[in-house]
Amino acid sequence: MSPDAALEQLAGVGRLLVALDFDGVLAPLVDDPSASRPLPASADAVRRLAAHDATTVVMLSGRGRDDLATVSGFVPPVGLVGSHGAEYDDGLAALLGRGGLLTPEQERRRTALLDGLRTLVDGTPGARLETKPAGGAVHVRGMDPAAGAALLERVHAEWAGDGVDAVAGKDVLDLAVVETTKGSAVEALRSALHADAVLFAGDDVTDETAFRVLGDGDVGIKVGDGATAARFRVADPQEMAGVLERLAALRCGS
Repeated sequence: MSPDAALEQLAGVGRLLVALDFDGVLAPLVDDPSASRPLPASADAVRRLAAHDATTVVMLSGRGRDDLATVSGFVPPVGLVGSHGAEYDDGLAALLGRGGLLTPEQERRRTALLDGLRTLVDGTPGARLETKPAGGAVHVRGMDPAAGAALLERVHAEWAGDGVDAVAGKDVLDLAVVETTKGSAVEALRSALHADAVLFAGDDVTDETAFRVLGDGDVGIKVGDGATAARFRVADPQEMAGVLERLAALRCGS
């Protein structure tokens, strides 16, 4: 099936879930994560789709949920899921029946984790620590590649395991005291929404867990290079904007 035929089929389903990674999908990758913003065409298409009565649009990112809200600029009805599925906005949390994020023991483990990560990052020029409600992420984008890789290897060796889940991405290592994946988040959302089909788009290795849970009637789109389980591929966020515009036109009318 061609990509356009897949979009036409997707546009005709009863209830549709559109789940999208943010960085590298709606927004071009930048060295300073706080400067990331969605392409205007993608943002417009997302808002059009989210306004459709039988369509739910969710940003599914490795960023913390509050950080995702700041850089994306999206508000309800666009849903926000952060930390690879560990954090849900209030509306989605209520839909899924989720309460507090961490147990007291997990809170203690998170404090120790962040203290350790801060020590490692402070001793490495160019590295950056992003704190999240369930843990933290060490970013090395913009550093010398060898030095960045060495730091991430050290972080993994010292902190992964013993109740800390580690997820490697592009120039980043995410560590959390709860185990979750984007794939499990997509499955939970699909079930709670009773979605007839799912579109998921992502650019990073962390997105592969979501691509692998998609079924025959779903559409997975890999943005950029790299091996993938997705059925379709686009070159960059600019091409992804065109896909979203096409889906919005088919689903919502031109």
